[in-house]
Amino acid sequence: MGIKGLSQVLADHAPGCMKENEIKNYFGRKVAVDASMCIYQFLIAVRQDGSQLTNDEGETTSHLMGMFYRTIRMVENGIKPVYVFDGKPPDMKSGELEKRKERRDEAQKALEQAEEAGDAENIEKFNRRLVKVTKQHNEECKELLKRMGIPYIDAPCEAEAQCAALVKSGKVWATGTEDMDSLTFGSSVVLRHLTFSEARKMPIKEYHYSKILEGLELSQEEFIDLCILLGCDYCESIRGIGPKRAIDLIKQHKSIDEIVKHLDTKKYTVPEDWMYKEARELFKNPEVADPDTLELKWSEPNEEELIEYMVSQKGFNEDRIRSGIKKLTKARSGSTQGRLDGFFTVLSTSSTTPKRKAEDTKGSAKKKAKGGFKKPK
Repeated sequence: MGIKGLSQVLADHAPGCMKENEIKNYFGRKVAVDASMCIYQFLIAVRQDGSQLTNDEGETTSHLMGMFYRTIRMVENGIKPVYVFDGKPPDMKSGELEKRKERRDEAQKALEQAEEAGDAENIEKFNRRLVKVTKQHNEECKELLKRMGIPYIDAPCEAEAQCAALVKSGKVWATGTEDMDSLTFGSSVVLRHLTFSEARKMPIKEYHYSKILEGLELSQEEFIDLCILLGCDYCESIRGIGPKRAIDLIKQHKSIDEIVKHLDTKKYTVPEDWMYKEARELFKNPEVADPDTLELKWSEPNEEELIEYMVSQKGFNEDRIRSGIKKLTKARSGSTQGRLDGFFTVLSTSSTTPKRKAEDTKGSAKKKAKGGFKKPK
């Protein structure tokens, strides 16, 4: 789920934190991509006649097709992706996972009813609701990425938290995900819709964390508490408090602790044994691998290993896979040059260096000696 309604809150109250961009404008950028989110998208979107793609053995292959071609698309546009896979979910997420299980059980019952009635539209709808990323899906995508020469990381816990840690350490420039809680974890830049199909014609949404805090006029701690009030995966929220009220309360009281002290409990229901403090701590200090210990290495794709895996094992068309490999190889050879701004270091935050100031002063003196500036008409 991420953070409930956060994208709309930012659009309404901090519009300057987000801009839309084209994928080609991220040439030379290293991006940590939430792998599980991508795989989930592929399992839902990459379909034929309403069903997931399968090979002759009946094995699902939608996720491999999506991972192969979307990764090539990123590399063709000069992006260097590193995929981050989820580890074990934190104990605090058990409640959210239980809710998801209940929703899947309901969808399963509805699917059975639709199948009995022969309702094709509802059969497809409830099949999509039952999609779940499995360990096998993850392992198969890792095998594919190895052969493509694309690095990946197994996060000890939440992938979004690990992505944010990579961004904050400077290992990569941004997080690529649809989950807005990557911002709550403190990722400096978040890119949404990065792995969407070009056919969907959706621009990439680029969020900047510093501008979020500036636009909302909140500190990091206050922003985390706002996200918990809006609704996160790790604890319940206060019933009856919507986005606008949540912002007003945070700005007035600065923390959930103070909000609870002054809240009208007849009007609003505070959860019993509310674990907001634990959720806050999880966002501030999540379990992640130390980015300094992680080596990110992009290498040439191994054509024969890719053919053996994607064609011989998974049943994809050989000509199409070879064509994809050629695109990947060509894109890699054409994207070795980094971004121009990577070659320069900012020496001063002032707009004019001392030397330039001296030259400007000297130039002004000469102009004054010649009669000064003309007055505007």
